[in-house]
Amino acid sequence: AFGIMNIAGSCTSCYLTAGPFSRTAVNFNAGCKTAVSNIVMATAVMITLLFLTPLFHYTPLVVLSSIIIAAMLGIIDYEAAIHLWNIDKFDFVVCMGAYIGVVFFSVEVGLVVAVTLSLLRVLLFVARPRTFALGNIPNSMAYRSIDQYPIANNVPGVLILQIDAPSTSQIQTT
Repeated sequence: AFGIMNIAGSCTSCYLTAGPFSRTAVNFNAGCKTAVSNIVMATAVMITLLFLTPLFHYTPLVVLSSIIIAAMLGIIDYEAAIHLWNIDKFDFVVCMGAYIGVVFFSVEVGLVVAVTLSLLRVLLFVARPRTFALGNIPNSMAYRSIDQYPIANNVPGVLILQIDAPSTSQIQTT
């Protein structure tokens, strides 16, 4: 499958794929910069499979899994997750939902969780648009949000509301 994918991808100038995310993580942590590392890795895997497989026969799967997890820990960007928490809590929940789905289940489950939470967020913003009570700015004809402009005065007996339509910027920054 990788061979056919790389042949088809080479016709459209795609980067060659040499394996799953865990192998990419190992390459990244080893400091690989070019596709030549894929050739070296393929050769090392071939030699390992041909000659060293009997040595790994009794190695527990837990040990092999811990090697992959240790390689992948270098790819996780903790600072970005903390920054996401500080900026937007719901985006952080989407990020963590995808992460937990991938780590404990599969890539497909993580993707479904992330897409479902993102769609839920969009639906919530469409169903509950932001509203602002407006007041008159003294000595002008301008009406602005009372929360944003404390000098704005309410019109006696009238409640003026501005109902914003959800936009992409609201969804990303709220």
